[in-house]
Amino acid sequence: MGMEVAAARLGALYTTSDYASVVSINLFVALLCACIVLGHLLEENRWVNESITALIIGLCTGVVILLMTKGKSSHLLVFSEDLFFIYLLPPIIFNAGFQVKKKQFFRNFMTITLFGAVGTMISFFTISIAAIAIFSRMNIGTLDVGDFLAIGAIFSATDSVCTLQVLNQDETPFLYSLVFGEGVVNDATSIVLFNALQNFDLVHIDAAVVLKFLGNFFYLFLSSTFLGVFAGLLSAYIIKKLYIGRHSTDREVALMMLMAYLSYMLAELLDLSGILTVFFCGIVMSHYTWHNVTESSRVTTKHAFATLSFIAETFLFLYVGMDALDIEKWEFASDRPGKSIGISSILLGLVLIGRAAFVFPLSFLSNLTKKAPNEKITWRQQVVIWWAGLMRGAVSIALAYNKFTRSGHTQLHGNAIMITSTITVVLFSTMVFGMMTKPLIRLLLPASGHPVTSEPSSPKSLHSPLLTSMQGSDLENTTNIVRPSSLRMLLTKPTHTVHYYWRKFDDALMRPMFGGRGFVPFSPGSPTEQSHGGR
Repeated sequence: MGMEVAAARLGALYTTSDYASVVSINLFVALLCACIVLGHLLEENRWVNESITALIIGLCTGVVILLMTKGKSSHLLVFSEDLFFIYLLPPIIFNAGFQVKKKQFFRNFMTITLFGAVGTMISFFTISIAAIAIFSRMNIGTLDVGDFLAIGAIFSATDSVCTLQVLNQDETPFLYSLVFGEGVVNDATSIVLFNALQNFDLVHIDAAVVLKFLGNFFYLFLSSTFLGVFAGLLSAYIIKKLYIGRHSTDREVALMMLMAYLSYMLAELLDLSGILTVFFCGIVMSHYTWHNVTESSRVTTKHAFATLSFIAETFLFLYVGMDALDIEKWEFASDRPGKSIGISSILLGLVLIGRAAFVFPLSFLSNLTKKAPNEKITWRQQVVIWWAGLMRGAVSIALAYNKFTRSGHTQLHGNAIMITSTITVVLFSTMVFGMMTKPLIRLLLPASGHPVTSEPSSPKSLHSPLLTSMQGSDLENTTNIVRPSSLRMLLTKPTHTVHYYWRKFDDALMRPMFGGRGFVPFSPGSPTEQSHGGR
């Protein structure tokens, strides 16, 4: 009899939790629809972008749920790192790699890596050392050196998602490729740093530990990139050899999506950086695989990836907005509200200083290596780069939850303060800095309608807006590449020369094997193939 009662109770419990999850999914989907409609209505607004709209709606919903549950809970789902890192982040980063203008990205590759990897390290050390100096005197709670170093890694992660929405790829291509590329490398670097800190003995730090740490970092960086490139090339080879599209375009699209996701999950399985892997997989897929599929699949994949990414972004900001009002953590931190506000302000100040500490010096160094004045990063552009990277987002929140909570909950006072401070910084930076970025760009770069770099934007963008963002490096003609006459050319214009030799190698070896623009057989299944073949 007792067993039956227990089983009945268990069943009732299961249905309750089941019902609660159905309710929360209903509400989330309805809110996503509301965000999309509102975002469309506010499209022309110079202050608000989609992510801010989603955050505000999330906050308002949080308040409503708080009032309905009489202050017990404000969110429907507890913030879960798994949901964030496994389901929401991959489509966003993959789509970013898939749509990025490759020519711009690789032309500024050295600067991007300098800002993303070295810059993040500088920011990390600045914030960590300042946090150790200031917070250790403030009697916050039981926080040790490892926690302060983790704070440095958490607040070094910029929000590449919000940056994408604030900057325009067509208006300011140079700034977009720089800030966005730096954002992706920066997120990856911060996560690698954060994970590496968990594994190292932080009590005895000496030269050997630091060298091992750096070696580990470069190994992760290179192996993650290699894995992404390999997954992209493999998908291109399979689709080219089997020519799946003649039977079913659905299979092509499904295979592209699953191969991309597999590259991310493989990287996570091998303890590499999934962000870098899936980003480079996106770049390689847009260069080779995308040209091997039928015309209808090209349009489908482009829009499917963009849609998935868009939904994941909106969901993320809604989620963060709701989670910001988690009453349990605020109660722990609220017995000393002044201290909580003080810590948030200090952290915000450190974020500003940490970003400035590398943007301006590294821009100066980068300018020294560039001969042509139009390739240099101007003072105004440096201010925009500094400002656009101040926003902190879901990566910071996910890392903070990982460090300072156990499955979304915490009982320690110091940890609660750190979580609430992280949430405050994320909300403030996204709302305030995010709102002011568009007007700031208009003020500092009034001629942003024209690209700031020496390279004109692709002329084909006027004729084929649908196909522009996907083809990036394939849109330029090879006619404008000057043949390097000597070694001097390589020394004076390394990027142009490398690009020239890469094109020769690409056309001679890579494209015949993996497919790509101009190397794809004509398929009767796509009548428009010929008209695009001449583009």
